[in-house]
Amino acid sequence: MDGPAAARDFCALTDGYGRRIDYLRVSVTDRCDLRCSYCLPKDFKGFETPANWLTHAEMARVISLFVALGVGKVRLTGGEPLLRRGVADLAGAVAAMPGVTDLSVSTNGTQLARHARALRAAGVTRLNVSLDTLDADAFNQITGRDCLADVLAGLGAARDAGFAPIKLNSVVHAATPQADVRRLLDYAISQGFVLRLIEPMPMGTCGQGMRHTDLNALGATLAAEAGLVPAMPAAGRPLGQGTGTHAGSGFGSGFGLGFGAGSGPARYWTAGHGAPVLGVITPMSRHFCAACNRVRLGVDGTLYLCLGQEDQVPLGRMLRAGATDAALTRAILAGIAAKPERHDFLAQPDRIVRFMAQTGG
Repeated sequence: MDGPAAARDFCALTDGYGRRIDYLRVSVTDRCDLRCSYCLPKDFKGFETPANWLTHAEMARVISLFVALGVGKVRLTGGEPLLRRGVADLAGAVAAMPGVTDLSVSTNGTQLARHARALRAAGVTRLNVSLDTLDADAFNQITGRDCLADVLAGLGAARDAGFAPIKLNSVVHAATPQADVRRLLDYAISQGFVLRLIEPMPMGTCGQGMRHTDLNALGATLAAEAGLVPAMPAAGRPLGQGTGTHAGSGFGSGFGLGFGAGSGPARYWTAGHGAPVLGVITPMSRHFCAACNRVRLGVDGTLYLCLGQEDQVPLGRMLRAGATDAALTRAILAGIAAKPERHDFLAQPDRIVRFMAQTGG
């Protein structure tokens, strides 16, 4: 996937606030086989009509336009991306694009055991897997399905296929038992995974009734109990202590770690050997919008400029109406220029009516 150094350094996508947009998250489907309480209502049926889904060829075309503009990091997500047939073929097409330096997949893990080797062979290097508990009953309560064993089998298959790092994304709120989180951390350490604790966001009707807990304090407590220390970026200061472009916000960007952390907003702790073990992501209590470097492409080709705003560009409709690559590129550039400064989840928690699975997590 590595292209020339000049291609990796180039990025034409800079928004009106000076943020360089070099990361595209692509929802390959809005369907999911779980109904996590913070993501999709159990009775939700408002999915996009399959006829409106971009084909893999159409997705690859749009992705290639972003890559030509300097996007080097691409993540395939959903919904649950492994429910879409041929996702490994799409991954292979993206991995082969000159200039793509990082290709990853977000998944709930239920289908991962069957697809891990194909994804790795296609060129995917990193995985994020949703896992909120190791208690089977609690897992069933959160997700609506009794399939924890399938997720754990998928994680084992992914590790055996050579994925590294594998990040476990765990949504944590005030009602989450701390013992469950500690058990997840012990599991992550034993398996060589990275556990990331994430605040829920109020998208659709999901997440709006969840009370937040102080993830910084929880992370620090868990880190102390496990003998972890703050991860250090290249500058030699703990991540979250004024590093990166959002100095003073309390969160580091993840740059400079050298372990394939990606470009995310997590604050990390490590066992002292450099590779992170535990992270926290706090989009609500301490947002990191000043360092946002990403946009999202929905399964229908809608370009979402911010999770917490409704600003969007109908690239899919334009494409199917016969738009040329030049016209699509102009629309992308105009959209990025108008990217909102930040989300309004706190000021207007009921504003975003679309669910996370519809946007692409």
